[in-house]
Amino acid sequence: MAYLIYANESYKINGCMMEVHSELGPGFLEQVYQEALEYEFMKAGIPYKREVHLNIKYKDIFLKKDYIADFICYDKIIVELKTVSDIADIHKCQVLNFLKATGFQLGIIGNFAKKSLETARVVNSYNLLYE
Repeated sequence: MAYLIYANESYKINGCMMEVHSELGPGFLEQVYQEALEYEFMKAGIPYKREVHLNIKYKDIFLKKDYIADFICYDKIIVELKTVSDIADIHKCQVLNFLKATGFQLGIIGNFAKKSLETARVVNSYNLLYE
């Protein structure tokens, strides 16, 4: 059996996303799902931060441009919400960049635009190899 990093935490996060999707369905703006998911995280007791600015370090300086992650859960998992036709490589690259900026190992993408919730796990393999 393959090892899933943060399996229990991921299960709880995905459960909250499924609850939001089953209640609202597709068709809303990303911000609507974000607000509803925040409610579900609070209800489930999942520690989170919403709309977190991520600084990007280049050599010995921090760049002025930063990223904004939808959520950081458990102080170690990036959660990014989308309302797109399909989760594409560009969305996975975005989350991988978030992981690189934070040094975190796992990101979860939730796409609420379809009839069924679509999710993807993004793992920062580089950090896993060199811990």
